[in-house]
Amino acid sequence: MAQYDVVIAGGAMAGATLALAIAHLSGDRLRVAVVEPHAVETQSHPGFDSRSIALSFGTVTLLKHFALWDEMLPFATPIRHIHVSDRSHAGMTDIGVQEVGGEALGYVVELADVGRFYQQRLQHHPSIDVYLPDAVIDVQRDSQQVQLTLQSGQSLTSRLLVAADGAISSCCEQLGLALQKHDFQQTAIIANIVTQESHLGRAFERFTEHGPLALLPMSDNRMSLVWCLPPQEAARVMALSDSEFLGQLQQAFGWRLGAFKRVGQRASYPLVLHHRTQNISHRFAVVGNAAQTLHPIAGQGFNLGIRDVASLAEEIVNSAQDAGAYPTLMRFKQRRAADRSNTIQMTSALVHIFSNDYLSLRLGRNLGLGLMDNLSLLKQPLLRQTLGLVSR
Repeated sequence: MAQYDVVIAGGAMAGATLALAIAHLSGDRLRVAVVEPHAVETQSHPGFDSRSIALSFGTVTLLKHFALWDEMLPFATPIRHIHVSDRSHAGMTDIGVQEVGGEALGYVVELADVGRFYQQRLQHHPSIDVYLPDAVIDVQRDSQQVQLTLQSGQSLTSRLLVAADGAISSCCEQLGLALQKHDFQQTAIIANIVTQESHLGRAFERFTEHGPLALLPMSDNRMSLVWCLPPQEAARVMALSDSEFLGQLQQAFGWRLGAFKRVGQRASYPLVLHHRTQNISHRFAVVGNAAQTLHPIAGQGFNLGIRDVASLAEEIVNSAQDAGAYPTLMRFKQRRAADRSNTIQMTSALVHIFSNDYLSLRLGRNLGLGLMDNLSLLKQPLLRQTLGLVSR
């Protein structure tokens, strides 16, 4: 029976980052296992699909700390400017790279690229074993360790089990950690778009009467689209031809990037807040989407998850001989409580404020955007949250 300090269920971005962070911070002192059901080469890995994500300035700083960023930089597109606006109304605000004094406000990466990079690093790391494809199907805990049975029939023991296996975490379900859900009554349409004008490193968040529309800069002058709509409207838009789709998108977004020229394969998924208030249990911790899955407005979800990962990795490495000891997990829980609560509340409030066309909210949000663009005192909290420069 193989023995480990930490077993991580889930090898997508949260789980893989955690494994590599522990290995780096501990100098390979701790033995780590990653149990992952999906191989990246199958092109069906749900954690490394066709989507792109925005890595905040703070997330990039953490990835540098874990010695991961230099190898990710070649396939990352910098965000040098963020433009936030409200369709058909005056309110808008701009955030430029000069406001942080760095090279970029953040970066956009394609999950498929990250998946290939992470899988190669995991497979060749001396202190990390990867069980792939495999899954945790049974969890038994005693005072000193966790005993795990894998789908392949193998048995593992560990000081700590970490769930990084997605919003509907089978590990959390097995151990009875309650899941809170809130249906935003929206569907996200995602696709890659080619525009007439170069994006020049600009990211856009456009609030419409139906919901937010985001465009993120990518390589080859492409833009990554996330368009949030009510379910019935999303179904109608998904059924349009490419030319009709681009016409509808043009009407919703405007002409800041010139004409929309081409759209790639479209996909859609329902937007539901998943949140586990309890992110630890006996010899068990939860990170990433398994802990909380947020609305994509303002791009906070993944960056919040990486802050979970960073704090847990630090506490594990500082835990002397027992990665799953109660004091270690309590310190992790206490460190993460305020950031998790504040970010979840902020994103949910933004969805409510910016996803309808009520006159009172429309006036309020336009006034707020206008004030933020002119008063740095109001802009700083939004800027710090957007950049991921928050206490963890």
